[in-house]
Amino acid sequence: MKQVNRKDLMQFVKYLVVGVINTLVTLILIYVCKSIIGVNLWVSNFIGYVGGVINSFLWNKLWVFHSRSHGWQVECVKFIVGFALCYGLQFAATWLLTNYVIYDDFLVSAFGFAVSGYGVATVIGMMVYTIANFIYNRLVTFRQISM
Repeated sequence: MKQVNRKDLMQFVKYLVVGVINTLVTLILIYVCKSIIGVNLWVSNFIGYVGGVINSFLWNKLWVFHSRSHGWQVECVKFIVGFALCYGLQFAATWLLTNYVIYDDFLVSAFGFAVSGYGVATVIGMMVYTIANFIYNRLVTFRQISM
């Protein structure tokens, strides 16, 4: 098994930073559209997620994976396919954990917050998504073979 080097670890940390920025961009767009401009809730949600995916693609292409490919359209399609596949994995993990492993009456209390079994399953599902999407983008979308 290959040992993770510093460059690989820093790339993953950059990927996580982009994820945080992406979440903020998505939430800000949803808030501005819905609460300030008065756009329908679901249209605002759609606009937020589209903005988030565009933001994520650009930061991952240019900063995380340093792709200078001129075939950005192909990378964009691969990125969206990766998003869909990894979202499916996340959804499956969350659904399976919620329905077969962690029961509804399960609660975790930490730092003044109570988290249900669904909440725990969601966090685990998000970890599945994050790791799977990083690997997919590294090996497929932005074609970095060494890992």
